[in-house]
Amino acid sequence: MSSNDYIKYVTQQVVKYMDTPKEQRQQEKEIKKETRTPFWFKWFGVLPISIMLWVKKRKAKRKRKI
Repeated sequence: MSSNDYIKYVTQQVVKYMDTPKEQRQQEKEIKKETRTPFWFKWFGVLPISIMLWVKKRKAKRKRKI
């Protein structure tokens, strides 16, 4: 990739960013944040998910007994 291509790409991205309204950028950011996988799941795999589900299930069982 030549430097001209890179400069052209960066310029296009900046212009695209500046052309979009602020509200739309904020909405897209919120959507992206909601769909992103949590940090613990991304870095440690299935183990945190299984522990979290086990704890939730255990808490639900205790609430039913009371």
